[in-house]
Amino acid sequence: MGREGAGNDIVEIKVHQRRENNVGSPPPYQNKSVFKKWVPWLVPLFVVANIAVFIAVMYVNDCPTNSGSCVAPSLGRFSFQPLKENPLLGPSSSTLVKMGALDVARVVNKHQSWRLISCIWLHAGVFHVVANMLSLLLIGIRLEQEFGFFRIGLVYVISGFGGSLLSALFIQTGISVGASGALFGLLGGMLSELITNWTIYANKSAALTTLLCIIAINLAVGLLPHVDNYAHIGGFLSGFFLGFVFLIRPQFKWINQKACPPGYIAPPAKSKHKAYQYVLWVVSLIVIITGFTLGMVALLRGVNVNDHCSWCHYLSCVPTSLWSCKSRRVYCQSSQLGNQLNLTCLSNGKSNLYYLSADDLSKVQQLCAQLCS
Repeated sequence: MGREGAGNDIVEIKVHQRRENNVGSPPPYQNKSVFKKWVPWLVPLFVVANIAVFIAVMYVNDCPTNSGSCVAPSLGRFSFQPLKENPLLGPSSSTLVKMGALDVARVVNKHQSWRLISCIWLHAGVFHVVANMLSLLLIGIRLEQEFGFFRIGLVYVISGFGGSLLSALFIQTGISVGASGALFGLLGGMLSELITNWTIYANKSAALTTLLCIIAINLAVGLLPHVDNYAHIGGFLSGFFLGFVFLIRPQFKWINQKACPPGYIAPPAKSKHKAYQYVLWVVSLIVIITGFTLGMVALLRGVNVNDHCSWCHYLSCVPTSLWSCKSRRVYCQSSQLGNQLNLTCLSNGKSNLYYLSADDLSKVQQLCAQLCS
């Protein structure tokens, strides 16, 4: 995406012919690939895993058993929650929490830090998972071909964690799911890879401008309401610094020297990498370790960064005359007699009577959300 010549790993080798009396003229030299071309399998595996997890979540959700009405009831227990509750064609919020959604209260109070990782494999609905998986295929396959499964896998997972961490520091009500932070990490890695490997690519300015435009557009979409742009920003910054660590390439002269065919002399290279590449590697590693450590300490102490930053909420949503950025939380008044639960939504005054077993008490919040929708 936006890198000229990077897709096929073609680097123009500048060499000089060696003059020897007893050797004829060497054959004309053609440009050749100097980097290993990897066969992508991890990114497709990630896609399959995300889809499989979504199917498993829908199986656990079992809308016909747990809700009064469902979308596409012919799908049986794989049918979707009512559109008023989940317009993305997906499960209930209580099911997502049960399966590992990011819930800051559970992370802080119940020490369930694993949710910072598990949430990146969950999606809120069909539209959500399809959009993210198409993006993952478009971005991830090309990167895996260039850098291999190990490095791209690390960038993806660690960036997803970074996105979840920043989201949890700013949004401490509701739940969060999705692979968007990990995807933005790949975009951030592409940008830092272009910067640190600047000497080996042609049309640098055009490639940089194109990539910056793609990133800016995607981050701008995150300014709309109901989109967790903190996860996008956290994932992007994590991937940006990780790119300097994992996606470093040898400098141009070293490539010339190693790829020089017989009969030619390449300019000598003193070291495999440029000095600025080593500096960026060290600085980025320090920033990543320090940032993640401070972020986790603040999160587990229950710090809400919004209390210390009066303007940071604009990073995730900018209010306009067309929409509001205020999150609408639902509250219900309840009274229970035996297995009868009477709920009254405080925002619209609606009431309803439910018959619940002991195992259904965890669904009260879901029933409240349906009543207030």
